[in-house]
Amino acid sequence: MIAVVLAAGGGTRYAGPTHKLDAVADPDGRTVARRAVDAAREAGIGPVVVVTADHVRTTHPADVTVITNPAWNQGQATSLRCGLDAARAAGATRVVVGLGDQPGVTAEAWRAVAAAGTVSPIAIATYDGRRGHPVSLDESVWSLLPTEGDEGARSLMRLRPDLVREVPCQGSPRDIDTLEDLHRWQNSSSTSSPSTARSTRRGP
Repeated sequence: MIAVVLAAGGGTRYAGPTHKLDAVADPDGRTVARRAVDAAREAGIGPVVVVTADHVRTTHPADVTVITNPAWNQGQATSLRCGLDAARAAGATRVVVGLGDQPGVTAEAWRAVAAAGTVSPIAIATYDGRRGHPVSLDESVWSLLPTEGDEGARSLMRLRPDLVREVPCQGSPRDIDTLEDLHRWQNSSSTSSPSTARSTRRGP
């Protein structure tokens, strides 16, 4: 099993001076992407792979495998495919996938979804009953996933709900898409529990 963090989007809605993934999220200087990757590393579920793009500048520790997706502008599904290719090359039979623009997803969420993935082809985190990330994907469903577009595993989960196990998690699945999102994250993370935050994204 490997953990895959998708961090290759265009970030076109973000009006800050950097790419949104490179924006500072923490007082200690960690970027949005680095915070998301650190949660995957802390979870300890397996090797961590980051799928990124040339325009994202965040650097990662030496224990993280970084893959550049040259086709990132063809949709999130292409980045997911890069992660699956890395899993195959490593001999892994399962991936747990998270997003680089969700700094509030916790290591505990990664671990809970990884554990549920041992008994279900697809396991997905829920927050207050709403699906989010991370999501665990067994190799038996990899060939069923889309190869382009931005849906990732969502279309498969709609078609095959029998394959899906939901995993209630604590934390915040909120996306950082705009400068306002970043400011809200910075303010709420310093004044309240991240479990109170809601996501505007429907799921992976």
